[in-house]
Amino acid sequence: MNVTHETVIEHLNALAKPQGSMGRLEELAIILAIAQQNLHPQTKPRRITLFAGDHGVVESGVSAWPSAITTVMMETIIAQKATSTALAAAQSADLRLIDVGSITLPKLGQSTEVFRDARVAAGTADLALGPAMTVEQFQDAWAVGEAEAIRAHEEGFVLLLAGEMGIGNTTPAACLTMLLAGADANSSTGRGAGADDVILQSKRNIVTQASQRAALLLDKDPVAAVAAVAGFEIAAMAGYYAQGAKQGATLLLDGYVTTAAALIAERLAPGTAQRMIAAHLSAEPGHRVALDHLGLEPLLEWDMRLGEGTGALTALPMLDSAAALLNDVAKLADILP
Repeated sequence: MNVTHETVIEHLNALAKPQGSMGRLEELAIILAIAQQNLHPQTKPRRITLFAGDHGVVESGVSAWPSAITTVMMETIIAQKATSTALAAAQSADLRLIDVGSITLPKLGQSTEVFRDARVAAGTADLALGPAMTVEQFQDAWAVGEAEAIRAHEEGFVLLLAGEMGIGNTTPAACLTMLLAGADANSSTGRGAGADDVILQSKRNIVTQASQRAALLLDKDPVAAVAAVAGFEIAAMAGYYAQGAKQGATLLLDGYVTTAAALIAERLAPGTAQRMIAAHLSAEPGHRVALDHLGLEPLLEWDMRLGEGTGALTALPMLDSAAALLNDVAKLADILP
């Protein structure tokens, strides 16, 4: 059955409630049913995969924080004391942490494992000075994401979330938004994790120059263009999204950096966006441009900007409610005498 906007509306209108009485929840139910091509969509079991990586561009002064914080936060996730782990537990979401390219390997905890065998390199090169990674490194990182999506599918997860941890990664996200969504430097570049005015201006200059260099490659070699300004964790998320969509999973996007990965996935695997739902609109200015390019409307606008998949985890109860509406409400014709 081809599930269209009209078929979902017909199903909703047949339920034991006044037509349209659940407002925007019905809009979400339509989006969810179309994404899954199923009038009885499922949101459980679900997995969030956190991809971590460091960025050489931090050395050029684009962040208020050093790259060492990436490892500190990975260790906090391993200890199950991070915002992402707290929200994943609250929403019954399985969580995996994948080290795609950290400079310093974190210590292993006893209760949560960090998967290091996926590590491509010890952080990307400085994109302010040249390509962030080689084409081969990009392909290796993409394959990490593909493998995680395949694993999730084999283990029965139907709803996939991705999150990221990587100090400095709003800079490659801004570059990718310029490169793939046609944004300018001002609209694509925000303060990330607290950049002041001086850092912000430097960041905009770097984003502009790196994106312009990458744009020269885009038509002839889009993979090389993307590799020039991406991050290992971003490339892995792109592969995760593309493979997840190919397998029929529903993809719940988090914030700006994950949406930059979604731009890559849609560019290199067209049609991936049809499986995506945008959880929220980040405080980063380029996020709206990226979502508009993908044709996605965010569920929440709460000015969140942490990353780690936390916005997507926060939106999960809304998806559960939309699924319950479609699955568990009686049809009016079945209850009338």
